[in-house]
Amino acid sequence: MTPERLLDLIRGGETLAVEFKGEEHSGFSDDGLLDTVVCLANRLGEEPAWLLIGVEDDGRITGAKPRHAAGHTDSRRVEALIANRTRPSHSCRVEVVAVEGKQVIAVEIPVARSPVSTTDGRYLRRSIGGQGKPECRPHFFHEMQARQADQGILDYSALPVPSATWEDLDPLEIERFRRTVRESRGQGDANILDLPDRELAKALGAVEANHQVTGIRVLALLLFGKEESLRRRLPAHEAAFQALAGTRVETNDFFRWPLLRVMDEMLMRFRARNREEELMMDLLRIGVPDYPERAFREAVANALIHRDYTRLGAVHVQWHSDRIEISNPGGFPEGVRLDNILVTPPRPRNPLLADAFKRAGIVERTGRGVDTIFSEQLCNGRPAPSYHRSTESNVVLILRGGKANLEFVRLVTEQNRAGRPLGLDDLLILNDLWLERRVTTSDVARLIQKSAAETRPGLERLVEAGLVEPRGEGKGRIYLLSAAVYKCLGESRADLHQRSLEPSQQEQLVLQHVRAHGSITRREVMEICRLDGRQATYLLRKMTEGDKGPLVMHGSRRSATYVLRE
Repeated sequence: MTPERLLDLIRGGETLAVEFKGEEHSGFSDDGLLDTVVCLANRLGEEPAWLLIGVEDDGRITGAKPRHAAGHTDSRRVEALIANRTRPSHSCRVEVVAVEGKQVIAVEIPVARSPVSTTDGRYLRRSIGGQGKPECRPHFFHEMQARQADQGILDYSALPVPSATWEDLDPLEIERFRRTVRESRGQGDANILDLPDRELAKALGAVEANHQVTGIRVLALLLFGKEESLRRRLPAHEAAFQALAGTRVETNDFFRWPLLRVMDEMLMRFRARNREEELMMDLLRIGVPDYPERAFREAVANALIHRDYTRLGAVHVQWHSDRIEISNPGGFPEGVRLDNILVTPPRPRNPLLADAFKRAGIVERTGRGVDTIFSEQLCNGRPAPSYHRSTESNVVLILRGGKANLEFVRLVTEQNRAGRPLGLDDLLILNDLWLERRVTTSDVARLIQKSAAETRPGLERLVEAGLVEPRGEGKGRIYLLSAAVYKCLGESRADLHQRSLEPSQQEQLVLQHVRAHGSITRREVMEICRLDGRQATYLLRKMTEGDKGPLVMHGSRRSATYVLRE
């Protein structure tokens, strides 16, 4: 820890990963230090946290009081104190840093893989409090289970349910599971169809059994439980369908049913409300729904599979006039973030439940249901789905409705008919180009959540397919939809640019055009760079100034052409 880095942490203020403890008025006790270490060790995240002793809550550096004899602080003894008085023993790194003439004790606290407590049995965790500020709060047992599920250490759906028996399961729900497999068009596991009820439940891992059933797991109740058994033994399980018109609630129904019955109910209500418009291509009729059913089905299934069943709250499906919002209790599993949700490996919070849904044929067996949601939305001429309202305690998915971009649907359909189906990356790039008009390689890399090296081949593939045109060179290189695509979408080249380009990009576009066609006119500069006449004249005058300008003017006034200087 350097003084410069320490000052950067202080300027950033207190966060979930940074805690200030000032000693201006009173000393910071060993018990307080241990409580704070345990709290920060039990937080969500991957990067280490920092405890800064000698810094007030408002960021003022007042200095830490010496903790040992001879008026100094021995960092090794502080490290030993933490290791000896935490269970399991938690190793931290302690440094004493001189800043602005004062001593600050910096404690680096790694995130614990399993819950950590003090030797007195105090469990604390770091979270956002009621006032929107980070604070240390009691860490309850069900939260520890949820945390371990997030980390992939615990599968809550595989836990046995005390006192539950086979009589808590409904044979009609087991038959519903079989029907779902039959109707999955080969996506489900047909090998379990002919098994007796108990053998089918055993094959799914829903019960503990040898020759007879000895235990009922959470999975069994979620898939096959009777409604009364679910209410009594899994009170956290609930699902809701709400139809909202502004602030007016039209429908507000809650269900405590087995999950496959919930899925059937949600799909029935979805189909009753989902409208469709037609797109004619030659003699082919293409239906374009308000919302693609595959995307909705996958989104609801994901919410039911990945929700935190230790946390009270319902899976909500809210139907608004212009969007559908699907939310579930529990944040993203550890390692899944907004900036990697498209590329991170599947991380189900309840693996046994996720496997049962795959074997039923409800969700993709590849575990890439997010790809399906995004692809289906984009192929139907809709904006990309959004997870940006998700928090550490809830995942919120928004599927946008409204007027479909039928011409974009036409473009996607034409590519499919030509044997050039568009992948998810292609759809994301084309959709973003349609909205933003131009992108750079770094823009696309952030969009598809891949490195620049992985992004360039995809862009070049779209260029070779005639869907995208490059402009400029080097770092200033940008990409536009091709003229052929705009023609397909019913727009003219005059609509290619909605926003002004940087001056360097304007010059690169002009030079690239001259190299490709030998010359350029003022009108062509206006069209390519989306400038008015005065701006185009100023740009050309700048590029022909003196003996160093890259262009030379031939002719005069509006009939002038501009060529490269020899």
